[in-house]
Parts: sequence; C-alpha cells; structure tokens
Amino acid sequence: MNWYDNAIIYHIYPLGFCGAPKYNDGGEVVHRLDKVLEWIPHFKEMNVDAVYFGPVFESVEHGYDTTDYKMIDRRLGDNASFKRICDTLHENGIRVILDGVFNHVGRKFPQFVDIQEKGQGSGYCDWFQNLNFGGPSPCGDPFWYEGWNGHYNLVKLNLRNVGVCDHLIDAVNYWIEEFHIDGIRFDAADCIDFDFFKRIRNFCKGKKSDFWLMGEIIHGDYNRWANPEMLDSVTNYECYKGLYSSHNDKNYFEIDYSINRQSGANGGIYRNINLYNFVDNHDVNRLASTLVNPAYLPLVYTLMYCMPGIPSIYYGSEYGIQGRKENNSDDNLRPCLFLADMEKENTDLYRHIVKLGRIYRAYPAVRTGSYERIIITNQQLLFKKIQGDQTVYVALNLSEYEYDLNFGTHLPALVDVLSASEISVNNGNAYVKMPPFSSMIIVSDDIVNSAAEAAPEVQEIPDTTETEIVIGGKYRHFKGGEYELLSVARHSENNEELVIYKSLKDGQVWARPKAMFVGMAGDVRRFTLHD
Repeated sequence: MNWYDNAIIYHIYPLGFCGAPKYNDGGEVVHRLDKVLEWIPHFKEMNVDAVYFGPVFESVEHGYDTTDYKMIDRRLGDNASFKRICDTLHENGIRVILDGVFNHVGRKFPQFVDIQEKGQGSGYCDWFQNLNFGGPSPCGDPFWYEGWNGHYNLVKLNLRNVGVCDHLIDAVNYWIEEFHIDGIRFDAADCIDFDFFKRIRNFCKGKKSDFWLMGEIIHGDYNRWANPEMLDSVTNYECYKGLYSSHNDKNYFEIDYSINRQSGANGGIYRNINLYNFVDNHDVNRLASTLVNPAYLPLVYTLMYCMPGIPSIYYGSEYGIQGRKENNSDDNLRPCLFLADMEKENTDLYRHIVKLGRIYRAYPAVRTGSYERIIITNQQLLFKKIQGDQTVYVALNLSEYEYDLNFGTHLPALVDVLSASEISVNNGNAYVKMPPFSSMIIVSDDIVNSAAEAAPEVQEIPDTTETEIVIGGKYRHFKGGEYELLSVARHSENNEELVIYKSLKDGQVWARPKAMFVGMAGDVRRFTLHD
C-alpha cells in the first residue's frame, strides 16, 4: 500500500489563496505563495499528508491557461522560492501534488504564438487539436483551432503528437528532479488521450514508484481512467453530490447506495480504487453555502473521512467559510485567506475536523477498512469499517431529535472517540442516545483521547499511516544510527503494524511498532528517510 492510499490531502487554489492579480501583466515577480509556509503548523495539526496546489505554472489569467510549464507564475513567486516551499513541506513530512493542466494551454503559449506569427510555415501546426487554415478563429486568428469546452482562450493540445507529449513529460521530469514533487492531478482528465496517460504513468512510476496520479473525472465509469495502466485515482464526483444532497434531502439511502455501488463488500465496482473524496473545490460552491442547515457540516465531514477513499479539504472550508459562483465567475470560491482571520469563523467545525484527522491516523479500519451498512433510515445511518481484527462503527443522526441507537456487537466495551463518551454494551447489544445533528465514531480502544490525556501538552497520536514508509529505504535514527527498512508486518495477536528494519552497522534486525517508528521523539522525528 502506498502513502496516498492513507493520505489526508489539503487543496489550495494558489492564485486565489494568495490574492494575486486577476491577470498576469508580465511584470515583476512577487513572492506571494511564500505565505503557505505560515500554514505548515495548521497542516500538521490537521494531520495533512500532502498539499495539492492548483495551477502554479506561468499563465495568462486563472492558471488553467498555461504559457510556460517550467516556470512558476510570477504572481506567485519564482522557481527558487517554490523550491524552498517544496523543501520545507517535505522537511515537515508533507508531500507536494501539482495540478497538471495538460489538455489545453493559453493563447500566449510560445508554440501557439509561433503559428500566429508564421502561419502555415510554423513547425507547430500539428501541436494543437484540429488546427486548420480553412477559416478564422473566434479570436480573429487567420486559422481555426479547437478550444476546450468551447473556450477559445484555452487552446486544446494534440496529445497524439509525439512532440507535445515529449514537451509535457520533459516538464514533469523537471518538477520531479528539481522539486521532488510527489504527484500530479490531471485537469480535464476525461479529455486526455489514454495513450498519453499510459506513457506518463510509465515515466512517473519509473522515476518514483509511489508517485501519485489522479485525474479530474466528472462523469463516466471511473475504471476507464483509474486502472493499473493509467491513473491511481480520480475525483469522486458521484459521492460529492451524494454527500451534500443526502443531508439536504434527509435521505441517507442516496449516499449509502453510492458507497455500496462503488466500494461495498459484496461487489463494489470500484473496490480496487481509492477514490479522491471531497465536499467542495475550486469549481463548485463551498459546502457551507450548499447545505440548507449549517448543523449538517460536522456530519458531512465525519462521513467523508470514514467512507472508503481518500479525504481532502479545500482551503478555508475547515472553518465553514461560504462561497458561491456568481455571474458565471468562480472568484468567490477562490478567496485570499489569512489564518489569523479564520479565528472569527467556525472554530467548532475546525476542531471537529482536527479530531477526525487524529482518528483517521490512529485507526487503520477507518482509512482502508471494508464498508458494511448496519442500520439505515432517512435520517440515521450506522455502518462499520473492518480491517483485520479491528472494527470501527460510524453513526450519524441527521434528525433534530434524539435517536435511540441500538445495534449488536461482538465487542465487550465501546466508546465514542469523537466525544470520549462510553457506549453501554450489555449481552452483545450496544445502546446510546444520539443527540440531534450528531455523529459518532465508536471503537473498542480510545487511543486518541487516552493519548491526549496522558500528555495533553503533546497530544501525540499513534501514527499508523504509510507516511514516510519506503521499503528498502535508508533511515537515520535521531541518535545517529543508520538502518535499512526491510518490510512492514502485522502482529499476529493484536493486528498492530510493525516495521522490520536492519542495522547497517552490524546487520542486526529489529522490529518496532510502526506508530513509534514514524512518530516523534520530543521535537524531532524518531527516524528520517535519507538518500
């Protein structure tokens, strides 16, 4: 299992996040994106494993109209400043994912400008989709070309042209070699040629075996794009819709149907894909503006963190900020934010999401366990996630009234880890009164709250994710010893993950709980990966 199968991802739209000018005038470089460094403690508190940056390449306007795939947009900074950002994130155990806008480019893309200047004498006429000199373009060019989705400021590339593919893969190689990026999100993936995906997968996995490839897919059979030959994951728009509408319509049958269809234990069609789950992003209204009742917000996030797939947070939505499209503009969805101002927003929701991150990191069954629904009504849902010997129950009460939750269990004692409240269990039957508009994550061992109580000033949670686990990797102990990581095993009695590693000095083989191996020793990491 790779790091991204267990990841929590934080999504930023950089040009909006930084308050950059709407248009790139080609002027001086301004290091606006450096402010992301101030957010690193925030990411760590949320247990974020990777930051997915929306477009950062030099562009004309909104970032999806690229002019140079090897240059950071001057409104955000320069390549040197972005390298410092990547290095600092990596030093803090946070990976970097970039937005690959490889379906189309802006009208100031040099190869397109070359055609504007030289006409049919340009060597790049075959670089662009359906370009021909049979008539003018809507933008006044003496030739016609295909624009993405009818937008002629977005010139579609011809991904069957070898030169185009070489150009894009050379750019990807540059970002991997120089910036050590860890993944790409492919914009408009449903419009991209399958052979290109196969080629870029082979290239990226050859450079970094755990490189993550995720595509933006809105409709269709996700298996067409996410498979062993192409992408690792795609955007789960089916459940994006179900997550909010099942709450607005008071109809948990909708989201349960989608989850079972996708990942149910009895034959889900996407059981082999860890889909990218989200409740809002740079293209859709903020969740807080979509739900009819703000009391639903914590329930939606509980469900997203606990359902099968990879949870993600769009910047600012952890505080319940609002934003709607207006006058066909996405600007309200992409605001400039400052952490200090967020304290005025929904801090209760933020604390809830922080707790969800700690729970997600602590319990393997929450992350990758199988989904099995136990109870469902229009306004109540109880399901369990199972991995090995670990069972986690997730309960949601959408009603404005208390709900008497009763269910059978093989576990002798239970606790709601969200509230640290014990659940009554008698003769194999669990019972609890759920408050209105509430969610519970019910486990047998509350390692999250017990760890916080034992050391409230540290509040270190056992970390059992794949973060920083590289089989065959060389690790340095904080006291100086060097080791090779041989494998990750499971304890036969309690299913605990164990790291097996060998001393490079004397060859002795050791086993250590994975939570301890990837955890902290005071203010430093116990083991760090090195070249």
